[in-house]
Amino acid sequence: MNILVLGATGFVGSYLMERAIAAGHRVVGTHAIATIDNRDWAGYQDRLIRCDIRYREQVDRAIEEAKPDVIYLLAAQSYPALSWRVPIETLDTNVLGTANVFEAIKASGLDPVVVVACSSAQYGEVAAEDIPVKESHPMRPLHPYGVSKVATELLALQYWSNDRIRSVCARIFNTTGPRKAGDVCADLTQRAVRAELGLAEPVLKVGNQDTWRAITDVRDLASALELLAAYGEAGGVYNISGAKTYQIREIVELVLARARVELAVETDQALLRPSDEKVIFGDSTRLVAATGWEQQVPIEQTVADMLDYWRGKSAPGAAR
Repeated sequence: MNILVLGATGFVGSYLMERAIAAGHRVVGTHAIATIDNRDWAGYQDRLIRCDIRYREQVDRAIEEAKPDVIYLLAAQSYPALSWRVPIETLDTNVLGTANVFEAIKASGLDPVVVVACSSAQYGEVAAEDIPVKESHPMRPLHPYGVSKVATELLALQYWSNDRIRSVCARIFNTTGPRKAGDVCADLTQRAVRAELGLAEPVLKVGNQDTWRAITDVRDLASALELLAAYGEAGGVYNISGAKTYQIREIVELVLARARVELAVETDQALLRPSDEKVIFGDSTRLVAATGWEQQVPIEQTVADMLDYWRGKSAPGAAR
């Protein structure tokens, strides 16, 4: 099978690349602005081509090179907090970039399945009686990133309706794991390891600890996306959410318990967002019914693996 991973030097894309290569597929990945450490994608560097999805000619070249049976559309500006600072870049990449991808597919004459990375951020604030949120819930995003993902999904569904490009939309809820940067689990585990190594004060700086999040390990997410490529319905929309919610202070406690030094906890005003959903938790019934997906990695293992990941990256003498 020919697979194209758009955004292969991103967090989720790196796992899909490695899994597809291990499974024996012919795999092409794209890179533009990497969001993971260069060392984490060095093993498949020879399978990468340059492609910024904002530029149609680069997308055309990627599709011509890969001739894909499956495309994972992961290339995006994927940080909600950053979208407040760069809203135009976020919309340009995530909306116009998505249109470039679908126009390039249409022009190619190929018939791939396109698994589109959408987001729980599309829902915005959800009333308590509607949690866990279902795919039928109205979309009321609270930041430019969420708005961009609503548009991404609507474009994908439009190209299915009008051009029969087999789009499958995955509304991805909070996902973390080794290689992740910029989320609360990554920040907490990295800060803890820096303190262990004497590179920072023994303090965990935190934002809002009162929110609740369903958290999925990236390895489980990669499995869900692969299953959607195989069994998802064209034009279908599927939540991918952890089955249990955790209050952020619970994640803090997991890190404190597994750190090798004693750490204090302080609230950092810079980590507080202008708006922040109280609970993010999705109903994955539709995904499970279509694919049989099950979570395999418990949150305790995820946190432990993230601490070990940062220990390996931060230790004196670690390769750069």
